[in-house]
Parts: sequence; C-alpha cells; structure tokens
Amino acid sequence: MATETPTPRRTPAGAAVLRDDVTEAIRAAVFAELAAVGYGRMSIEGIARRAGVGKAAVYRRWSSKLPLVLDVVSAVATLGLPTPDTGSLLGDVRMLLGVCARALKHPVAAQIIADLLAEASRSPDIAQTLQDALRSTQRGITDIVVRRAVDRGELPVGTDLDLALDLITGPLYWRVAVMRTPLPKGYLDRLATGTVAALGAS
Repeated sequence: MATETPTPRRTPAGAAVLRDDVTEAIRAAVFAELAAVGYGRMSIEGIARRAGVGKAAVYRRWSSKLPLVLDVVSAVATLGLPTPDTGSLLGDVRMLLGVCARALKHPVAAQIIADLLAEASRSPDIAQTLQDALRSTQRGITDIVVRRAVDRGELPVGTDLDLALDLITGPLYWRVAVMRTPLPKGYLDRLATGTVAALGAS
C-alpha cells in the first residue's frame, strides 16, 4: 500500500505577517508623538501617519494607545543603563549621574517623562509600568554598585538599597526633570561626593 506524502502546511491566505521594520517604525513614531503632542492628545491615527503605515498595522500589534505606550516604555527601559565598574564607589556614582543627566536633559526624554508622570497620577496602569520598568531597572544597577562597594569595604554590610537609590537618582531628577534648572560646572562631581558621603562610605 502506497504511503501518502504529507502536504506541507501553508500560511492561510491573507494572514498578517508582522514585519519588524514596521513595528520599529511604529515604536519610533510613538516617541515622536509623545514629545510633540503628549499622551492625552496622542492618537492611533497620528502614530500611524507619522510611521507611514495604516491604522490597521498599529491595531494588529496593539489594541489601543495605552498598551502601545506601556509596551514601548517598558521595551526602552529594559535596555537599561550601563552598570559602572570604575573600581570605586565615587567613580561608579559619578558615572551613573553623568549617564542619567544626559538622558534626562535630552529634549524628547524630558518631555515624555514629565507627561507620563502626569498621566500616571490618573492611570494606575501607567503608574505601575513606570514603577516596574524604570525604578526596577535602576534598582538592579544600584544593587550591583552597592554590593561591589560593600565587598571593597567602602560601605557597611546592610546598606539600605532603597535609600541608596533615592540618594543617587533623586536630587538629579528633581533638579533636571522637575525644576528644569541648568547644571553648573562641577555640579555632578559635587553631587557624587555628597551622595557617597551620605551613604556613609569610608
């Protein structure tokens, strides 16, 4: 009895194939729209127009603008910040401050962060995403920096990690993102020295 050769499975006609280049174009358009009009006025139509695609291309990937923005913010945050390893706590803190300052002073980032924080006060979903994506990423880096400092004998065992994170990022964020005042020459050096001293480094 002859054995039938299995027929290869075919992709159904009309099935959507999510092209990576289109997805990336939409992600870039989200950031541009957030910076240009803010979350409240942002629309799927505007995103699609800026990305050069139809609305259907957006809706095939995300059901509405909220999950779209949450996904994009999370994806960018997971890229994270570089984990410094300069050999000293002061050097590590100074490097972190420099990287954070450059990110916060970027005009697009400054506009988007302020807008999303305002929206977070009205949307628990946005608030939770910012908490998970941004603070968790920074906390992981701070944990490594603090543990290395403890191993070198620069910080005492049991150093409060959450306090360390607040001391390292809080003052800089307040000045750059909230007050939006320029950083004087040598400010980051002085801030790094003060932060290390506040952490109780030997």
